[in-house]
Amino acid sequence: MSKRSPRVELDAVDKAMVHLLQEDGSLSNAALGEKLSLSVTPCWRRRKRLEDEGVITGYQATVDRRALGMDVFAFVLVTFNMHSDKAADNFEAIIKNREEVLACHKITGSADYLLQVVATDLDSYGEFVERVLRHQTGISTIQSSLALREVKFSSRIPMPAEQ
Repeated sequence: MSKRSPRVELDAVDKAMVHLLQEDGSLSNAALGEKLSLSVTPCWRRRKRLEDEGVITGYQATVDRRALGMDVFAFVLVTFNMHSDKAADNFEAIIKNREEVLACHKITGSADYLLQVVATDLDSYGEFVERVLRHQTGISTIQSSLALREVKFSSRIPMPAEQ
């Protein structure tokens, strides 16, 4: 079971920093400080604190999946027929190690999990379903919905308004 991160109090400068880094994670402390009207050392300290407190959890490039030949984007609902901790733990361990699974969420409602999966084509997606999902103990249904067109995609978190 994942633990919930404690809420971190952010001032206006922290929020602006997080916003700028979500836009461009490659900003140097000098460039970031210039945008925030901070010198390099205070900028570095704030950034480091945000990383240490778990607000900033990492940096990565945003990649166009189609440029890499990942033309299929699927939303997959997985339902278990028996709800044992062992079956769920095994499923989660396998899913965490699958590169084609971009996200996996344990959800409420009629299904148990929602996955976001990419694949090069329908054949490779079908292989994932047959060789990975259908081999998991306890799964009763797998329902796939394929994205026809991407209207919006973002991993940027909106900054909360001032209280």
